[in-house]
Amino acid sequence: MSDVMAVVLAAGKSQRMKSELPKVLHEVCGRSMVDHVLIAARAAGAKKIVVVVGHKAEEVQAALEHQEDVHFALQEEQLGTGHAVMCCREHLAEHEGPVLVLTGDTPLLRGESLSALIDEMNQLQAACVVGTAKTENNKGLGRIVRDDQQQFLRIVEEKDASEEEKKITEINTGCFAFDGPSLVSALDDVKPNNVQGEYYLTDCAEILRARGKRVAAACRLDIAEAMGVNTQEQLAEVEKVMKQRMQ
Repeated sequence: MSDVMAVVLAAGKSQRMKSELPKVLHEVCGRSMVDHVLIAARAAGAKKIVVVVGHKAEEVQAALEHQEDVHFALQEEQLGTGHAVMCCREHLAEHEGPVLVLTGDTPLLRGESLSALIDEMNQLQAACVVGTAKTENNKGLGRIVRDDQQQFLRIVEEKDASEEEKKITEINTGCFAFDGPSLVSALDDVKPNNVQGEYYLTDCAEILRARGKRVAAACRLDIAEAMGVNTQEQLAEVEKVMKQRMQ
């Protein structure tokens, strides 16, 4: 099987942290958040990790550059998750194997969950597997819409969701497994056709599906793994969960 590559999105600025330290460098149980994500990616078989940096790029790079399998891509303007992955094109261009796309502020990710996404992708011969989780507390999260046969249709954000769609408890965790060449090809068709004027990575799933490629949504993560950190309160909550795991 081809080697796994991981792309870790770590370019964002979070003013809600109320800290001068780049968000992904805040520590959880003695390690930076982004380091926890890198550990999970390696446990899932990633041999090369591309960290997308932007806000305070030099600080994030300095914290990680001693790690031999880590490479960097610069996202000068934050124009969305799809744009962040576009900034990795030179790394993706020659890669034939699976690509995990992860966010650097989800330190509770587990390697076995990410491995399960790759396994699902290989078994189904899918171009993309969206990592999902179930939660009743779904406010603000992207919902997974399936057809009558429970096949993946699309991801709908809460602001765009109908009243029926808002009741869906299966949510997008922000973790994806892609076939590398399919990802590169889909990125060419991502357009900023939304209110924010951003390029959304989630559009790649719909683009590939529209092309007749197999796209699946796999509920292989627990909701804690999807917990992104944007505030000091969320950081404290994540630390609490990690300490419980360690007991």
